[in-house]
Amino acid sequence: MKVKTGLLSALVLSAVFLFGCTPTPEPASLEVSCDDFTSQNHITRQATIKAGDEFTVTLCSNQTTGFAWSETAQISDQTVVKQTSHQYVAPGEGGETQLVGAAGEEVWKFQALKSGSSTISLEYSRPWEGGEKGAWTFSLEVTVN
Repeated sequence: MKVKTGLLSALVLSAVFLFGCTPTPEPASLEVSCDDFTSQNHITRQATIKAGDEFTVTLCSNQTTGFAWSETAQISDQTVVKQTSHQYVAPGEGGETQLVGAAGEEVWKFQALKSGSSTISLEYSRPWEGGEKGAWTFSLEVTVN
């Protein structure tokens, strides 16, 4: 009986230790590669985020081609989600070898404000007059709990 009680206590303590030491999950992050866009020019994804949480969207971008993603995301309901930042990360800035003409990334950060739904839309275009528009598009349908 003492062996069973000791074994059960050890299992319970192990479970408490393991679950108590589980790291806090990182904020939601979504990344879409150049290969993804090469196979499908218009991508839609879904995400569920908790109110108050931040999340990031990282999309492939090769500005040496003259294309760039829209600086500001189109957000269908800005009372549910707001954009907090946007930046271009050139190839090689993450520690990898920089290759001439290689693709970098564009990274947007968003804040989930309150419960509801909103769609975030981004467009990859050549921004000058007469330039190609909407060569790639990305939409994220966000549900905030």
